Formats: sequence, structure tokens, C-alpha cells
Amino acid sequence: MTRFFLKFLVISLLTLQPFSSFAKDKIMIIGDSLSAGYGLEQAQAWVNLLQNKYVAEQKPIEIINTAISGQTTDNALLKIDGWLAAHQPSHVLIELGGNDGIRGFPIKLLQKHLTELVTKSQRFGAHVALMEIQIPPNLGPRYTKMFTDSYSKVANSTEAYLMPYFMVPIAVKPDLMQDDNLHPNAKAQPIIRDFMDEEISTWLKHTK
Repeated sequence: MTRFFLKFLVISLLTLQPFSSFAKDKIMIIGDSLSAGYGLEQAQAWVNLLQNKYVAEQKPIEIINTAISGQTTDNALLKIDGWLAAHQPSHVLIELGGNDGIRGFPIKLLQKHLTELVTKSQRFGAHVALMEIQIPPNLGPRYTKMFTDSYSKVANSTEAYLMPYFMVPIAVKPDLMQDDNLHPNAKAQPIIRDFMDEEISTWLKHTK
């Protein structure tokens, strides 16, 4: 009888372990303010909303968010080795470049940094998705096009998965943007969550 109760206790404790401990897919997001939840409570941000959705639906997916407001590609390169070692992700989603573009960083430098971020992640053994960032046309149509085209070029050269930009359907609607007209507001976050839920699902199927 004692052995029966001990066995029952062990099984009960195992079933009560955190959801994250059983996660098959660990997705590390390397991003900027758009994924860091700039101007919002963290509970409102799309990354948190999406993780809550996975938990509610009992999907074995854990999101590790390393996004930092203001982060550029060269900033991320200084940190990525530590992030990979600490978090051991199976997948890496790179949502970066917007701050590089707004500051007019050279296109070749952007491509170099993105390539290094992708290849470092791949050498670690992670599947990589590169989000195709778009920027306002302030620096002229030539720079803007070259900037956006950089993502497909890097994805093609590294065989990374090219993911569409979640801000495309958001940025054109003023009621979904904060007063700075650069960052999505709280109302936009569930929309981004649903967009990313679908895109990540497609990506994960692509990596199986």
C-alpha cells in the first residue's frame, strides 16, 4: 500500500511540472522594441499574449524573448553567443534591422550583420527565421527598396526561412499605432499575436 501511494505521488508531481519543461520547440526571439513591448505593460505585449495562447491550447512551444528596445543588428551580434548558450533554443526568430534602417546604416553592413546572426544560430543547431522588416520611405525609394530586398538576399544565401513583417497590416492604421507613429499600441497586440501564431505555425511545419 505504501509503495502504491509513493508511486501515485511521483506521478502526480510529474504531471504538475511547468508546461515549459515539456516544450518540444523553444523559439528565441531576437528583436527590438516591436517585440519588446515598447510603451506597453508586458502582459499586453504580443509575445506574452502568444505564449499564453500556447499554454491555453497546450501546444508544446516555449517563447524566449530577448528583444530589447533600440536594438540594432550589431548590438545583437555582441550578445547572441551568450543567448544561444544560456537558452539552448531549437528555433531562432530574428526581428531586427528597423533601427539600422532608420539610422541609415549602410546596406552591405546590414546584410553582413544579418548573415552573421543567422549563421551563428544555424551553427548552434537552431532553425532560423528572418523577418522581412520594412521601414518608412524617409531615406528615399532606392535605400528603402535595397533595405527590404536585403532580407530575401540573406534568406536565400543562408537558407533561412523568410517570414513576413507583422507591422505591414498594422502601420497603415493610425488607430493601431502609438502617438509616435512607430510602435503598435495595446489594441494592435492581439492582432499581431494572431498573425504570428499563424506564421510561426507555418514555419514550424516547414522545419519538421
